[in-house]
Amino acid sequence: MEFVKAHGTGNDFVVVEDLGDDYELSAEFVRAVCDRHFGVGGDGLIRIAPGTGAPFFMDYRNADGSVAEMCGNGVRVVGKYLADRGHVTGAFDLETRAGVKHLELHAADDGCVDRVTVDMGAPSFDRADLPMLGEGEALKEPLDVEARQTVVGTCLSMGNPHVVVFVDDVDAVPVATLGPLLETHPAFPNKTNVEFVQVAGEDLLRQRTWERGVGETLACGTGACAVAVAGQVRGLTGLRVAVELRGGRLELEWAPGRTVRMTGPAREVAHGTLGDELLRKLGQA
Repeated sequence: MEFVKAHGTGNDFVVVEDLGDDYELSAEFVRAVCDRHFGVGGDGLIRIAPGTGAPFFMDYRNADGSVAEMCGNGVRVVGKYLADRGHVTGAFDLETRAGVKHLELHAADDGCVDRVTVDMGAPSFDRADLPMLGEGEALKEPLDVEARQTVVGTCLSMGNPHVVVFVDDVDAVPVATLGPLLETHPAFPNKTNVEFVQVAGEDLLRQRTWERGVGETLACGTGACAVAVAGQVRGLTGLRVAVELRGGRLELEWAPGRTVRMTGPAREVAHGTLGDELLRKLGQA
């Protein structure tokens, strides 16, 4: 099985083309491939398969093998992969578990795609869409994480669940401690992604992310969308913001009642063939 290693702002993936729709991915196989010591290594695995609501479908799995609804950095990687191999040109629709997303492709001087703009859909503050227990919008939701600590989160869905926590200094946040406590908070039956955000200006945010099923990552595309939306509804930012992540910068645009547009890079760094040990975990060897 051939694979490509790619990333969007440092959020890295193993990409497998399956246009014949031949592979059933087990959680064991995904964990083995994403293992950074005994596998290829990645924050997740993307299988590109035929779609039903669009020509292509992004089957995304977190590094722990769990199925995810959407990945904003991953969707840009898929756009680059398909365009560079002649499957699509200019702009196209891509099916995800969070609905069909429209992608606009931007090529570099060598003709290969290096940036992608994605219509990420409209945010939802409905608790049922996260899902999240309780009633009403959770724009300033107190979340008890330890006996003596309460964190205030802005909770919303970008097709997947997010809790956005505004902080004074994002570098000082104990992400490895608070991240898993919020990810597995009992208010979120399916767990949640967590973004810690520092407001650096009306049009600039700094973000660190604890991804559900992965841990801290260098970037999270849907998380950056959630952060841009949360900044606006909390009155902290304007319609357009740049979000600085540890792996790079994303550009976001949103107005209430409209969809979120995200623009950012996509890079391929390696390609190869999965070995027999990994294929045995897929049942292919």
